[in-house]
Amino acid sequence: MSEADEPLAGTAPAPHREDAGPGGAFGDDLLGRLTHTNELLTRMLAEVAKTPSTHAIFVDAGYVYASAGLLVAGTEDRRSFDLDAEGLIEAFIDKARVIFADSRLLRVYWYDGARRRIHTPEQQAIAELPDVKVRLGNLNANNQQKGVDSLIRSDLESLARHRAISDAALVGGDEDLVSAVEAAQGYGARVHLWGIEAAEGRNQAEPLLWEVDSQRTFDLDFCKPFVTRRPVTTWEHETEPPPSRDEVRFIGAQIAATWLVDRGRAAMAELLPGHPYLPGNVDQDLLIEAEKLLQRSLRGHAVLRRSLRDGFWAHLKSQY
Repeated sequence: MSEADEPLAGTAPAPHREDAGPGGAFGDDLLGRLTHTNELLTRMLAEVAKTPSTHAIFVDAGYVYASAGLLVAGTEDRRSFDLDAEGLIEAFIDKARVIFADSRLLRVYWYDGARRRIHTPEQQAIAELPDVKVRLGNLNANNQQKGVDSLIRSDLESLARHRAISDAALVGGDEDLVSAVEAAQGYGARVHLWGIEAAEGRNQAEPLLWEVDSQRTFDLDFCKPFVTRRPVTTWEHETEPPPSRDEVRFIGAQIAATWLVDRGRAAMAELLPGHPYLPGNVDQDLLIEAEKLLQRSLRGHAVLRRSLRDGFWAHLKSQY
């Protein structure tokens, strides 16, 4: 070996690398690892493809009652008609099966209001249905739902964030639901707005219509089987004289005292700025409650109805 072939002092001879070339052991190992990774990815994609997508239905019951009642029975007042909620929910589920043919149902969320968030018998019956979750907001003295929109947003956002749903059917029309739609879409879920045909005009906010991924409207024929108008009670054959003004005034005060306990002082305080006028739905509640207690009709007795309101207001103002 010549001096040029001798290694420099302090250095080791370079090893013979059989794996240095593309066809050597190193290249074979890299190729094997890539092949194994591709097999894992192929199996994972196959599992994902076999996993069905999931959808849920979110129903704003206040919107459904008002829209379906007005369309079929000509009134938004729940006391004037019966809604077959079980039948309507089943119809929504059947419709979803057709629209989301390759998807499975997670559940139906039914959002409604109740005094102190305590289920009414009707809401309890709905809650007992399979695949249905009842979520309750509060109901104030004016029979207005409070907190329902925030419940819808919370559920929609949470389910979308955790990839629990890929599609959401939202039955509602309030503009406040726009933020719920945006939150769910931000996590990749598609939101489909379902509505009830408006008796006149439009019953869904335009900004909500602009945000959703698709829209669908259920017409009169769809809704009619689920809404039944209640018979109107009349007192055409009264023979007894009407109650006295003092008696009716006392009944008004009695109802105010009961409502303070049942509905809460804060809710009743919301009525005070409107004195001497009551919101239409509250005035109707007062009349119906008074007629139950009196076992007599006050329809057509304007003076007695004024006495009823006077008694109601007198007690209410004495408490604040």
